[in-house]
Amino acid sequence: MPPSESVDAPFEALARDAERIGVHLDPATLVLCARYADLLIERNTTTNLTAITTRADIATKHFLDSFTAVAVRTWTGRERIIDVGSGAGFPGLALRLALPAARVTLVESMGKKARFLEEVTSTLGIDGVEVRNERAEALASTRREHYDVATARAVGTLGAIVEYLLPFLRVGGDAIAWKGRLDVELPGAKKACAAIGGEIVKVTPTSELGLGKTLPGRSLVVIRKVHATPTRFPRSAAEAKRRPW
Repeated sequence: MPPSESVDAPFEALARDAERIGVHLDPATLVLCARYADLLIERNTTTNLTAITTRADIATKHFLDSFTAVAVRTWTGRERIIDVGSGAGFPGLALRLALPAARVTLVESMGKKARFLEEVTSTLGIDGVEVRNERAEALASTRREHYDVATARAVGTLGAIVEYLLPFLRVGGDAIAWKGRLDVELPGAKKACAAIGGEIVKVTPTSELGLGKTLPGRSLVVIRKVHATPTRFPRSAAEAKRRPW
């Protein structure tokens, strides 16, 4: 049966797992997730978009992993979200599917990945999505304090993520970072927060969400913006590399 009419077992399992963390995927949205996975697998044969290449792994390690953000803060569902280093669209575009009234900006500096994001949103008719093919440091100069939530997955150290994300947030907004081992990165992240106007308010291991076996060894870090960010941040890529957190 064509993917427009049904979904297979990995995406049926995704719907069940997502429900457990407060994400309801109606049948039409689930079909969009499955079609998105089909496009990703197809394009990945010619363009290196992801190392995760089976439908089951895409459902779990991309979609479900992205959806865990919904479980770690209180959402209205109408947030303005910016996702830095979107890659193949996770978590940003996946969150747009989970939160249909949200508006999402996907920031991806690699042209081939940005073009894929444009193709997915166009082919699947997903509105409320803006794709920006540029570096976050450049975009931050025109989008300061513009967003309610900022996300980053596999973008760098936690300190670097604080510097990338917080300039985009309004005071009171939340940055969400997906991390593995955290201990070595926390001191630098706290130093970055002190300089940039943030505070780490929550670290939630996937085990606390009931997904310890499905998504092992993962934590979501929520950093709240508590003060305006000094205009010198974010620094240029070269300066950030010379003086990392």
